[in-house]
Amino acid sequence: MSIRRIGRALPRWATGLVIIIGGGIGLAACTSSGVSLARSACVHIDRSITLYKQASSESDSTRSAELTQQAYIQLRDALPLAARAAGKDAQWQALMTTVSESSLVPEPDLISALTDQCVVANQSNPFQPPPPSSIPPPATVPPPATVPGNSSTG
Repeated sequence: MSIRRIGRALPRWATGLVIIIGGGIGLAACTSSGVSLARSACVHIDRSITLYKQASSESDSTRSAELTQQAYIQLRDALPLAARAAGKDAQWQALMTTVSESSLVPEPDLISALTDQCVVANQSNPFQPPPPSSIPPPATVPPPATVPGNSSTG
């Protein structure tokens, strides 16, 4: 192969390589759905709940206040991640809304909802339809029977 042929093939080869690499990066960005962001938010949420529970059981009021503040900071750190998750997938709107309420609602009132939302986020396939039920559907009622020769028009 001559130098001239290599010189002409190199730009095409490099262009192909750039397209392949760019496509891979693009696909990786697309697969980074709201689920991974919601899971990242839930890491902060779980830390917050743990810190809040420690604060609740702490006998030293100063230490309890410190832990409560750290719990609040963890919730606030979760907010941008939850917001980005909701931006990528509207199914995470509830998570974002619940976390955003942390500035107005006491954490104990949010713990149950946050826990439930993070359980969903940490499932292997969040929002997958439930499995089919083994309970049969209700029986249908047949229409009323008509009696032959009993017409109201005759």
